[in-house]
Amino acid sequence: MNKRPIETARDADLRLSRQALLRAAQRARELAARTGTAVVITRSGVLEHIHPAPTPVSAGVHENPAGYVDKA
Repeated sequence: MNKRPIETARDADLRLSRQALLRAAQRARELAARTGTAVVITRSGVLEHIHPAPTPVSAGVHENPAGYVDKA
């Protein structure tokens, strides 16, 4: 198994996957707060239901307005 940090990967998709997962988690918390639903996580093998508090609109995830680039 490779012990190098993922941030040093040659593949840009792999290298940036941590940031993508953090954005996805933030969006899930924002959606759960807006809809009054729980986010289900597992911590030390135990399922937990987290009810995130609503966040101010300005605290949301901000993305590049240019969008995503198609690699094909």
